[in-house]
Parts: sequence; structure tokens; C-alpha cells
Amino acid sequence: MKRLLILLSLLLSFTLQAQVIPLDEKSYVDSLQNITKTAANTSKATAFFLLSNYYRNSDSLLSKKYLTNGKAFIKNDVFLTAKYDYYEGQYNLDRNKEKAARSYQKAIKALSELKTRQSDFYQSLAWYSYGVTQKDKEGYPFLVKTVVEKCIPLIKKYGNSRNLGFAYTQLAIILTYNAQFEKAGNYNNKALEILEKNYPGSAELFYTYLNSASNFCYQAKGNEAKKFLDKAEKLITPYPESSSNSFYYYGKTLYYITKQENSEALSMIEKGLYYTKKFNQNLQAQMFYFNKYDILKKLKRYEEAKNVLEDILTEKSLVLDLNNRKTIYKQLSALNEEMGNAKEALMWEQRYSKLNDSLSSENVRLEINKIEAKFNTAEKERKIATLNAEKNQKDLEMNKKNSYLWGLSLILLLALSLLVFLFILFRKNKKISEQRINDIKQKEELSLTKAILDGEERERERIARDLHDGLGGMLAGVKINFSTWSSSHLHPEKDKDFYTILGQLDQSVGELRHIARNLMPESLLNFGLETALNDLCEFYSRKDLNIDFQSINIKKDLPLNIQLNIYRIVQELLANALKHAEASSILLQCSQSEERFMITIEDNGKGFDQKIEQTTKSMGLRNLKNRVNYLKGKMEVGSDSQGTTINIELNTDGE
Repeated sequence: MKRLLILLSLLLSFTLQAQVIPLDEKSYVDSLQNITKTAANTSKATAFFLLSNYYRNSDSLLSKKYLTNGKAFIKNDVFLTAKYDYYEGQYNLDRNKEKAARSYQKAIKALSELKTRQSDFYQSLAWYSYGVTQKDKEGYPFLVKTVVEKCIPLIKKYGNSRNLGFAYTQLAIILTYNAQFEKAGNYNNKALEILEKNYPGSAELFYTYLNSASNFCYQAKGNEAKKFLDKAEKLITPYPESSSNSFYYYGKTLYYITKQENSEALSMIEKGLYYTKKFNQNLQAQMFYFNKYDILKKLKRYEEAKNVLEDILTEKSLVLDLNNRKTIYKQLSALNEEMGNAKEALMWEQRYSKLNDSLSSENVRLEINKIEAKFNTAEKERKIATLNAEKNQKDLEMNKKNSYLWGLSLILLLALSLLVFLFILFRKNKKISEQRINDIKQKEELSLTKAILDGEERERERIARDLHDGLGGMLAGVKINFSTWSSSHLHPEKDKDFYTILGQLDQSVGELRHIARNLMPESLLNFGLETALNDLCEFYSRKDLNIDFQSINIKKDLPLNIQLNIYRIVQELLANALKHAEASSILLQCSQSEERFMITIEDNGKGFDQKIEQTTKSMGLRNLKNRVNYLKGKMEVGSDSQGTTINIELNTDGE
């Protein structure tokens, strides 16, 4: 029992999910893709969000791309904005739980004011996912309370829906982990009553069968578990390309472990690993490996078992959760002790003890904080009661005096009203004056920025023209004269040094023209902004760097000075990513909606410390901010160890 519960605790964070992907995944994805091309804006936004959720664990860049595409169709729709916040939380759920929690709270706040069936459904999903983000901080009681008090009531009032059925079985998973098997079975049965009757071919029913089977496996009731696995098999068999097959084979693995049929369990693990590798289900793959370790250890194939555990530590997906890491440290210590490796066993035991002490201290600190909060609340309530009693006594005394003070109070009130009126009038005039001064100052700053940028572009254009038409033409002429002279006076084989120098001269002419084009891009002047940006991305692309450029509704009638400033902004962003990020993939999206021009750039590089925005003296960053301010825009920067995202919104309605 204990060994199986350890496996469940490792898997739980992966199986807790708010939305289910249909078993026929290909038709599901194709349908969403078709909606993004043909439907109205509201449906397009929802389809993009669902595609983002589908790819969030298997392809983060594609998931982020779909999330951004969906955001472009939100406009001023409150419901779509709340849905975006929810799916942004989904995107960050396994990357940054604090960031995800903030997104879920934003969605909950907006959705709670709409009072529709759809808003209640998404509010329920947001509450559930928020509970998952707080699981490590608040523990499972908080998650159970969230599901029972927030999630289920919101969808239960609309009858027996598939969402209610799935909420029941998700609650059952949590109860199973806490060894409350009977309660878990009751909630699984509630889910089955709804789903078998009304949604017989649904993915929700498939997962309920698997959860029911797991619940019986952890009670060592293999025959009962097999009944539900057979039902799950009938649902998944028509879809051999579905990623849900990995969960089915995981259920079969638990079944064979329960029956102590180790060779069959190893066979199921290999089948499950095929799907985890195909769909990039890294955490699920590590779970299979952990089961493989457990079986190899039982078969006394200690060296193989040890290698499997060390590979799990190296891959890192599973051990991001500190409790999982602690479990694996303990297993490695016991395994090395069994193998007679006393030194390694001691090393892993020390790591286990150190991490266990750290987690215990953190749990004690959290409990102390909770107790202290309860004490402070009780103390405040006692003080409030005392103050209320004193206040009531004073009120009785004051009532006796009030009749004598009414006349004086009326006079003072009139005088005070006059003073307040005069003060408000003074403040209003002062504020108007300050606003005028600020407007003048801002106009002067914009004028200065415009003069600097215009002067910079004129000087670039002059230098580019002089280099291209003047020095470039002269060098080209010299090269032609040398080529003509050498053809009649020199021999290609005997005078190789001369021809090498002639080649270097040709390269120099090309480099000079490249510099001239960089100073004033001809494609921008001749073909417009979209073509110039596409050429710029192709220029920066390398074998080890892929730049994906996407343009949406870029108008060709933008004033040239605005096109130049946008081009320089993108040029600076790409140069910074190339120089500092060490990225292998960059996503650049430029879109225009009426008078707004949006730029989004995302890379998968090493990120940077965002405090550098306040401390750096980089001229590139300063020029970038000047150009954004010049176009009355705003810039948001987000960066962590998984990459950097920069969003810029510009105003193109003139100066």
C-alpha cells in the first residue's frame, strides 16, 4: 500500500486538470483550426485559446503563439478578456504557479460579475486551477475546500453536465491520494451515474474509468480495477493516435503491479513510453520510469533500477516538486544500501535528511503563521467588542450634550463649508496650472525627441547615400578596372595572390553596400514596412537560430517616419535577442488595429534580470524607449530562465 501511494503522490500533480481534451484529438484540433480561419472573431478567439491549452505541455512556443493570436480578437469584450486571463493561467500553470494564480484571480473577479452559464463554467474552471496552484502552500484540505465550496456549486446549479461529472472524479483523485478510498469511490460513482447515462463516449467518462481503476489498485483489489480498465479500453481503442493512450497504459501498469505480474507491467510501461515520447509528456514519462525502477528493484536488478532513478533526477521534470525529489533521494539511499554501496547510501540519506528538514521547517513556519493569524483575528475581535462597549457608553453621554452644541455646530459647519469651497477652488486652479505646465513640458520633450530622431534618420540617409553612390561607386569602378587589366596582363594560375586581393576588394564592396542598406533599408523605401521587416528577419536568421515572423493587417499607407521608427524598434529588439539571449527560436508578431500597432517578440533564451531596465546605461535600450515614447506607446517586458517576452503597443495616428 505505502509503495503504491508514493507513486500516486508523484502522479497527482499531472492528473489534476480542469479541462479534458476529447479522445478524437485529430478531429478536435482540425475543427479548431478551421474555426480560426472561417468563424467570427469571438469564435476565433475561443478556438485559439483552446489550441493554446491543447499544446501547453507539448509545445510551449506554439501554445504561446495561439494564446497571443486569440488575444488579438478580444477587443472590448469582458467575457473574452476573462477567458484570456484563464488560459494565460493555464499556460503558466506548470511554469510559474504564482503568475498563474494571479491570472486565475483576475478571471474569477471578472467572471463573477457576469452571471451566465458560460461565465459560471469558466469561473468553476478558474477556481479549480487556482486551488491546484495553492496545493503546495496550503495543502490538500484547501484544494478539497475549493472544489467542494467554489467549483462544484457553480456548475451543479445547471444540472448533471459532463463538467459536473468530471469535477466529481477529480475530487475522487484527491481523496484517493489521502487514502480515503471509500469517499473517493462514492464520488467516482456519482460521476459514473452522470457520464454513463448522458455522455457515454466522452473523454470525461474515460478518465473516470481510469480513476476508478486506480482507486481499486491502491486498495489491492485488482479484479475490481480490471472491470473499469476494460471499459476504458473500449473507449480508447478507436483512437490509437490519441495522447490519452499514455494514461490508459499507466492504469494497466498499476493493475499488473497490483497483481504482481512484473513482466506484463514492464510491457505496459514500454507501450506507455511510446506515447509519452510522441506527445512530449515528460512528467508522465518519468512516472513510467519510476514504476520501472520499482519493478526492477523488486526483481533485484539493482544496477538497472539505480540507473533509472538517476536518469529521473537528471531529466528533472518529476523532481521540480520537492516532495518528489525527497522520495527519490530516500529510494536511492535504500537501494545503494541494498547493493552494499555504503558511501553512496550515506550521501543520498544526507541529501534526503537535509531536504526533509527544510520542508519540515517550512511546514512548521506555515502552521505558525496560520496559528498566529487566528490568534490575531481573535484578539482583534476582543478589542472590537471592548471598543464597542466603550463607544455605547460614550454615545449615551454625548447625546446629553448634543442639544447644547447644535447651534454652535451649525455655525462652524457653514464656516467650514466656505473654507472647503475656497480650498477646492484653489486646488482646482492649481491643478489646471500644473496640467498646463506638464503639457508644455511634454510637448517640448516630444519635440526634442522628434528633432533628435529626425536628425538621426537624415544623417543615416546622407551617410548611406554617400557610401552607396560615392565611395561604393568608386570602389566598384576600381574593381572593374582591375578585373579588365588583369584579364589581359595576368595569368589566373600564376598570379593567385592578386586574384585573392581582388576577391577581398569585391567582398569589401559588398560589405559597404550592406552597411548602406542597414543605415537606410531600400526595401522599406521601395516596398513598405511588412517587406522590410520580413527581410530583416531573414538577415538575422542563422543555422542555429529560427526567426518566425508573423504580420497581421499591416497597412501600407503608414507615414514614412512612423514606418522608419517601427523598423528601428524591431531592429533593436532582434539585435538584443541575437546578442544577449543565446536563443534558438524567436517569435516576432506585428499587427495593426486601426490606429494601434502591436509588436510582440518572444525568445527561448536565458532571460535577463529586469532590474537592468533601471540601472543599465545601454544606448540601445535608451533609443528603444525614446522611439516608443515618441510614438506615444507603452512597453511591457517579461523575462525568466525560460526566455523573454516583450509587448509593445504604439500609436500611429500622427505626431
